[in-house]
Amino acid sequence: MARLHLFDLDGTLLHGTAAPVEISRQLGLDGEIAELEREFVAGRLGSPEYAERVHALWAELTEAQVTAAFEGAPWLDGIRETWAEIRDGGDYCAVISLSPSFFVERLAGWGAHAAHGSLFPTVPFAEPVNPTGILDAAAKVKIADRLCEEFGVGRGDCVAYGDSLSDLELFGAVPVSVAVNADQRLVSLATHSYVGRDLRKAYELVRHDR
Repeated sequence: MARLHLFDLDGTLLHGTAAPVEISRQLGLDGEIAELEREFVAGRLGSPEYAERVHALWAELTEAQVTAAFEGAPWLDGIRETWAEIRDGGDYCAVISLSPSFFVERLAGWGAHAAHGSLFPTVPFAEPVNPTGILDAAAKVKIADRLCEEFGVGRGDCVAYGDSLSDLELFGAVPVSVAVNADQRLVSLATHSYVGRDLRKAYELVRHDR
């Protein structure tokens, strides 16, 4: 039976940072995004409110700046190689992230079978954010279920990779999970834990789990 590998983005594939932070850095808004991140992590902002705030913060954002943020971000080593090995073995890999879709979807070009993020308008923004398209922790499980149906696998065939509390529900829904440079609360729930900068080594922990 094929397996479906589900990867978080912020703090997982990106080491020690998040897509909104890297995007904001291109606009010189490091302080502003740091404050929003603190409010979000502390639970003072929900996902829709956070999305509306960053949308306003990025009023002048261009496609070139998104490209620069993506290409300059501190990605884990071995992402493309890991996904190529997953694909070559007949398994599937997907990214599910709360970060903006216009950033997350670029990972399809690196070999992900699917890449889902919070739905933002096209850059440069000419429309407001639709709160119904903004993902939260529960949405990760719903998207995982849709991907299972699409690829013909079940939850029991899934492996989740994540780092933070936004991954708790997904880790609780699948049998195998890898906490990557993760919050201790997630580590305690995961079946495996990895600390480092190479996704190939995190994948090696579950390569033979069936």
